[in-house]
Amino acid sequence: MNRIIECVPNFSEGRDKLIIEKIADAFRAKDNVRLLDYSSDTDHNRSVITAAGEPEALKHAVIDAVGKAVELINMNKHSGQHPRMGAVDVVPFIPIKNVTMDEAIALSNDVGKAVSEKFNLPVFLYEKSATQPHRENLANVRKGEYEGLKDKMLLPDWKPDFGPLQPHPTAGAAAVGARMPLVAYNVNLNTSDIEIATAIAKKVRHIGGGLRFCKAMGVELHERGITQVSMNLTDYTKTSIYRAHEMVRMEAKRYGVTVVGGEVIGLVPMEALVDSAAYYLGLENFSINQVLEAKLME
Repeated sequence: MNRIIECVPNFSEGRDKLIIEKIADAFRAKDNVRLLDYSSDTDHNRSVITAAGEPEALKHAVIDAVGKAVELINMNKHSGQHPRMGAVDVVPFIPIKNVTMDEAIALSNDVGKAVSEKFNLPVFLYEKSATQPHRENLANVRKGEYEGLKDKMLLPDWKPDFGPLQPHPTAGAAAVGARMPLVAYNVNLNTSDIEIATAIAKKVRHIGGGLRFCKAMGVELHERGITQVSMNLTDYTKTSIYRAHEMVRMEAKRYGVTVVGGEVIGLVPMEALVDSAAYYLGLENFSINQVLEAKLME
């Protein structure tokens, strides 16, 4: 593939494996499209799929996946720890190879228009694709979640970019956009107290005076009896994984809480891991060019 764009759609289903597999099938056995990874979380009740391919081929695969999710996921029965406003909660496009950000934005517009018309689904454009400044931040678009979506869409500022002026009766609405690569990184804590995890998240994230390119929230992991600081590092070159990890560890100390593990969701750029490895190993003058796989891909 000469031109590669990545898509990391998030679907509001993390418990029914049959539904998850049917959605993932949209990316399987397709010319010029590769299903790279998919993972689910029962506490979040959410699945994240990572696929990449030629822009036009990927576009059709994404539309198929959206259609399957709209058909199979009923948001009126959905509950989970992760904020969400629709069955197809967010669909980001990321330029990878020989694709510009402008082309990724154009693709997000094409997909948003197509799924709104085909599935009667309201679509909000966000991040680089946003048509208004207050829609750039996904948290703003998603605020109120599925339960508050009907009233929110009555407001003049929240008319969707594509589709009907009211939520889909079972699928809600979707956010579609273009962005740079991000790292979804979670830090698990040895406490079941969600207030502690939330307090730590507030200190770590940018809006609370923390790391510039970090979004964070506290999450309960009921099955394990622990909590988690769930983070999105929106620019890993400026807010590294190790820095986010260490800040969570530092803030946890004040509560007598320790870190019991970290978790990467989906795929992560090699450079982000090399940066953290160099930090923890105390490597001097180390660069990604010293990684065997990186040299083989040149």
